[in-house]
Amino acid sequence: MLIDTHCHLSYSDYDNLDDVIKNMNGIMIASGCDDKTNKEVLELVNKYDNVYGTLGIHPENIDSINDDSLKFIEKNIMNPKIVAIGEIGLDYHYTKENKTLQKEVLESQLKLAQKYNKSVVIHSRDAIFDTYNILKKYNLKGSIHCFSSSLNMAKEFIKLGYKIGIGGVVTFKNSKKLQEIVKEIDIKDILLETDSPYLSPEPFRGKKNIPSNVYYVALKVSELKNMNIDEVINITSENAMNIFVSKK
Repeated sequence: MLIDTHCHLSYSDYDNLDDVIKNMNGIMIASGCDDKTNKEVLELVNKYDNVYGTLGIHPENIDSINDDSLKFIEKNIMNPKIVAIGEIGLDYHYTKENKTLQKEVLESQLKLAQKYNKSVVIHSRDAIFDTYNILKKYNLKGSIHCFSSSLNMAKEFIKLGYKIGIGGVVTFKNSKKLQEIVKEIDIKDILLETDSPYLSPEPFRGKKNIPSNVYYVALKVSELKNMNIDEVINITSENAMNIFVSKK
């Protein structure tokens, strides 16, 4: 069964969200990023059998949170369909002035994950070394979402117990570095994702992404790994189950 381990499902992004979900022949893990989307995730996981979710505060949204934001996550983290804390992390691409606050909010959420034995979904943009140095302080597992760093760093995160999130970018012609990483790391260390509604894979690049497009990510991974696509789907789905379901 196909598992899209990271997507954003919001009625503000899709005119036909219910159809998008119903047309996905597999499981979706919808990611919260702020107070609004965390509440939407809870609504969707309660509405659809094949939607699971994560709750978290994205680094780009930390200036809008209040004391209740983390309390809401903690209150709902043991919902059986909430499988991780995320999307959390560090992002220095647009805003570097609040690095200290980003790190503080990330660590607060990592401590919650550790307290409740939850996995984490990590966003890291232009901040890979700070991200790694923080994560290695915690005994956690999870996904390095939309991985964009080096092969060496991929291996270091894998050593910590993380899987590498591979999405539509791997299908792009100019994505040779990521394609080489996929070739080099073990299939047992890969998770498939779409990051819908963003980063549509070929042949839909430029259009709004949907979770069912995770099939095209699986297809590209099977090509790069010289594996049968069914084998890729089965192994990466097992990887997802090990990260998001199995206990340590």
